[in-house]
Amino acid sequence: MVKFQELQVYQLAEQISNEVWLIVKSWDMFYKDTVGKQLVRSVDSIGANIAEGTGRYSYNDNQRFIKIARGSLHETRHWLRLACARQLLTTEQIGRLKPLIDELSPKLNAYLNSVQKQANSQSLKIKKLPKKPPNTEY
Repeated sequence: MVKFQELQVYQLAEQISNEVWLIVKSWDMFYKDTVGKQLVRSVDSIGANIAEGTGRYSYNDNQRFIKIARGSLHETRHWLRLACARQLLTTEQIGRLKPLIDELSPKLNAYLNSVQKQANSQSLKIKKLPKKPPNTEY
């Protein structure tokens, strides 16, 4: 099994988390305490769920955690939209974050599809095991 640190999708999630952290830590206390904490929690949750899913050693569990990561990405988009509307992000910060966020969404979906294919492949292998001959001893 691949280590989560080696996954491109995880590396991208971590990069976004670090970008957001650098931005939020410069905000005034009120903004940090309201939008900032929520934004940092949601963006950090993306990578954390990718990591946790790989540690479960079950394709079904991994798929569930990837879906949670995808939900956290949507939550992150929400908080970024509010931060933009409240003029907490500069044009430069938006220019750095938006392409990364837009890249992460299809990568998460591709990762989920990959894990689903692995699960299906594993399921087929299990079904193709030869059956034991009936026990004829009494």
